[in-house]
Amino acid sequence: MSTPSPHGRSRIAALALVLAAASALTLTACDDSGGSSTSSSTPSAPDTASFSGNAASALASAEASARAKASELAASASAAASSFEASVSAEVERANKAAQTELAKVDGQGNAMSDVTMTGKPRSETGGLLAVVVTIANKTDRTASYAVQVDFLDSSGKAVETRYVGAEDLKPGEKAQPVAVSRKPAEPVLTPQLAKAQRY
Repeated sequence: MSTPSPHGRSRIAALALVLAAASALTLTACDDSGGSSTSSSTPSAPDTASFSGNAASALASAEASARAKASELAASASAAASSFEASVSAEVERANKAAQTELAKVDGQGNAMSDVTMTGKPRSETGGLLAVVVTIANKTDRTASYAVQVDFLDSSGKAVETRYVGAEDLKPGEKAQPVAVSRKPAEPVLTPQLAKAQRY
């Protein structure tokens, strides 16, 4: 004898539940004297031929609907995260362009070299890219913006790549730590150097 499928078992269980409820109603319709109540108060048995087992289907439909809603919410959260990331990247790019524009006006190294330091990031944390954290500290007593140029030098000391980072409206004593990232291949090895720093 074959074992009923899970769908078949669900339908059998639902049918048994309906029949049990009908039996209970029939029993409660009888009075204590052994006589049956009037026909108007006797419930009729359900027409089991018309029972389709849709209870299990309704549950499956509700589950599918819940999954679809959860998937929709997850997609919405992912889109919001992507939008935020794009907005942050756009803001960083804008600040870097402003720094480049400001440094184009500067002769020499600029007036804020002593306000800037650099620390290398391990390549294991950058996917193999050469990156440096540029720490900018506003050591003045007024709000200021900063523009910084980082050159990446080859073994002969020639600048083969230049990156610009900036920090805007730093309050006195406040710090910012933008990251300058080289897009050159890992070989040959390049050395980052602070080339210019301007406070404006």
